Formats: sequence, C-alpha cells, structure tokens
Amino acid sequence: MGGNYEKSVYNQLMDVMARLDVMEAEHKNDRKEIADLNAEVKSLRKENFRLKTEVDTVKAENTALREENNFLRKENQLLRDDNERMKRILNNNSANSSQPPSSDPPGKAPNTYNSRKPTKKKAGAQPGHKGTHISKAAVEKKIREGRMEHRLEEIGTPGNSYITRYRLDLEVKTVATEIRIYADEKRKFEIPKEYRAEVSYGENIKAIAAFLYSEGVVSNDRICLFINSLSQDTLGISTGSIYGFCRRFSESCAQLRPILEETLLNSEVVCTDATTITTNGKQTYIRNLSTNDCVLYYGCEKKDLESLGKLRVLKEYTGTLIHDHETSMYHFGTRHGECDVHLGRYLQKNTEETGHPWSHHMEQFLKGMDHARKERIRSGDTAFTAEELARYESRYEELIDEGREANQKTRGRKAKKEENALLNRLEKYKTNHLLFLHDFKIPFSNNMSEKDLRICKNREKMAGGFRNGDGRQMYCDIISFVETVKRKKKNIFESIKALISGTPVIQ
Repeated sequence: MGGNYEKSVYNQLMDVMARLDVMEAEHKNDRKEIADLNAEVKSLRKENFRLKTEVDTVKAENTALREENNFLRKENQLLRDDNERMKRILNNNSANSSQPPSSDPPGKAPNTYNSRKPTKKKAGAQPGHKGTHISKAAVEKKIREGRMEHRLEEIGTPGNSYITRYRLDLEVKTVATEIRIYADEKRKFEIPKEYRAEVSYGENIKAIAAFLYSEGVVSNDRICLFINSLSQDTLGISTGSIYGFCRRFSESCAQLRPILEETLLNSEVVCTDATTITTNGKQTYIRNLSTNDCVLYYGCEKKDLESLGKLRVLKEYTGTLIHDHETSMYHFGTRHGECDVHLGRYLQKNTEETGHPWSHHMEQFLKGMDHARKERIRSGDTAFTAEELARYESRYEELIDEGREANQKTRGRKAKKEENALLNRLEKYKTNHLLFLHDFKIPFSNNMSEKDLRICKNREKMAGGFRNGDGRQMYCDIISFVETVKRKKKNIFESIKALISGTPVIQ
C-alpha cells in the first residue's frame, strides 16, 4: 500500500508539473505580449509627448502671430489716421483754417471771405468812388493858410496869358539850431536836461525814427541809413542813437497805457486776439484789445489763463468780449461773441474733407444773417423781430440735426471725430455764435483785432522776432499809441512829435 501511495503522489506531482509547464508556456507568451505592450505604451507616451510639445509650440506660435496681427492692425490704423491727418494739414489754407494768407502755398486760393473773388472789373477805383486826388483849389487854400510854401516857376514868355499847374514836393534840409544858455546873476548856468550834451537831436529826427520803427516796420540800421541819407550824410546818426530815440519814446507811450485801459474798460464791446511772436528763439505771444476808439497791445509769455489774468483790462472788464474760440476768455467779461468768420473757415474745411452739404449751408446761412443785419442797420433798424429771431435760430438747429445725421456716414476716423466736435461746438456755443443777431452793436467777427495784429507779423518777418521781453513790450507800447492815433484820425507824425515834446495827445 505504501508503494501505491508513493506512486499516486508521484503521478500527482508529474501532473502538476505538466500543468505548470503548460501554464509557464502560456505565461511566457503573456510576458512577451506584456513586454510588447509596455514597449508600445512607452513609444506612444513618447509620441504623445512629442505631439503635445508640437501642439504647445503651435499654440505659442499662434499666440505670437495673433499678438503680431493685433499690433499690425493697430499700427495700420495709426498710419491710416496719421495719413488722414497729414492730408488734412496739407489741405489747410487761409480760407479754411486759422493760417494767415502768407502761408498759402502756390496755387492755393487765398481767403475769399466777403466774396473777394476775381471779377471782370478794371483795376483801380470803381465808378462812383470819391477818390483822394488833391485839387488845385485845395493847394491854393493851403498856400493861403501858410501850410505850403509857394514858389514860382515859369514856362514860356512872361506877360502873356497863362494857365497854372502845381507840382508838390518835399524839401529836406539839415538845420543846426544854436541854443544859447546865459548865466544867471550868480554866473551859474541852468542847463535843461535835454541839452546836457553839447549836440542833441530835435523832435523831427526822433519822430521820423519812431514813425519808421512802428509804422514802417524798419530795422534800426535801415532807419539810421535813411535819416543820414536824407541829411546828405551830414548828421552821422548811429544805430545806438536810433534805439535810444525809440526806447525813450516807448517810455512816453507806456505812460499813456492807463488812459487806453480806461477807454477799453468803458467800452461796451471789445475785440481781442493773439498772435505768436518769437522772443529769444522761443514762441511767445502778442495780444491786443481793440475798439473803434483805441487799441492796446500786450506782450505775453504764454496764452494760458494765468497769463490772461495778469492783464488789467481783462481782470476788470464787465462788457462783451469778441474773440475766436478761446475758451479761457469765458473767465472774463460778462458776455461773449465768437468770431463767425473764424467759424466759417472750419465749416469750409469740413465741407472739403467730408463732402457733406450741411456745413456749406451753415457757412452761407451765417453770412446771409450778417448781410440781413447790415441791411437792417442801413435802414435804421436796431433789432430783428422776435419772429425773425425764432426763424433764424430754428434753421440753425435744423442744420445741426442734418450734420448729426450726416456724421453717421462720415468716412475716416479723424474726419468723423472733428466733424462731431464741430457740431458739438455749434450746439454748445449757439448763443455766442448768434449774439450778433440779438444785439446789433456786436460785430460778426473779431477781424478788427486780426487786422491790428498784422503789423506784428510784419515786424517778425523783418526782424525775426525780439531778443527779449523788454524789446517786445517796447514795441507793444509804441504801436498801441500809433494805432490809437490812427483810430482818432490824427496825423501820426505830428502826434509822435507832440508826445516826444511832452504835449498830451491822447486823453
């Protein structure tokens, strides 16, 4: 029995080993498959990492391209806006902007305000013009009054009948007046201040120098050359003397500034404007305040509110100021009228840039209202009726509404933005633009001030500006006097002489 048991155990062991061999063979295939699968997983992981890296790279590239695309879009828009802006600048001239006519390039039309367009009329005075030619009777009257020296020159044989002709001329000669100053009882000489030097110059020479400096806009060396030439080179005046004459004359003019300021402060309406002027190589300003009676010039370093607040007339003025669209001016005075000629240039510019008719209609409408007002003034009226004013204001608002609608279709961001700003200005400052309708004393524009500033631009063209602020103020004092003398219809040369000699001229 023992042998059978061992045999049975042996058989079982062999059976188990056979089964183990089968299982080992099966698992051997599984291990190979697992190894293959592990290798495949490793390969797939590697490929997946590569693809993920590639995807991240593509994403980064796409992000960079997107950012570059956005940058290029912005840059392209900036360039478009700048190109539009440059085109607008190139299209500016004196008719559609604040630029002076002197800046108009060849081929550009000058300012055509007031219908100043080419006509077929002949040059010179038109039929019906009074003219200024001096008559024979006027000459003979001035001879009788002693205002002209009479001399006789004969042509032909004396004794026969004759006709008279007059030749008017000026005669310049150098006069040396000896001033004898006698000693008093104590044998002392009381020498007047103006005769401290052994040789001095008289009022005529000083007045000529001051006149040329202000009205003629001539440099000191040319004034010197002119006066010496008139004297047949007997005077020998230096440029230093010319400057001294003008400096002392400006001091006399400066003493009259309070009188001019009082005149302006007592005026119901004052026009004001400013122009750039170079001082010591920097941009500064000359501002003027003008009425029909006087004009006053100020030299200013800046155009800001602080600088304006230092001007006495502006600080104390309680009347109506007429100016361009200077919002800082609204801090002074009690009423404000804006220059509609200045506004008309912006309207014309908008018409040229956008092609919209509303701005042209508004420009013509403003001029038409001014023409209607002038007709009323000529006929003796002092105001429009309430119905007429309501009709004018209604049409003004209708044109703004037309502009708002047209602005929705405006091409070009710059043009669209500026047109919208113009419409906002028309709406916000309606009362100021139409003030001339409600009060006939209010001018349509501040062209009076603009004309008064032209002499300053001529001065800058001649001299290139001023060396310092003192020279600028000296010039302002002199031209304030001269331009006011013109307003009062007085002889400029005689008025300058009178002021130099200490005689009151403006009161």
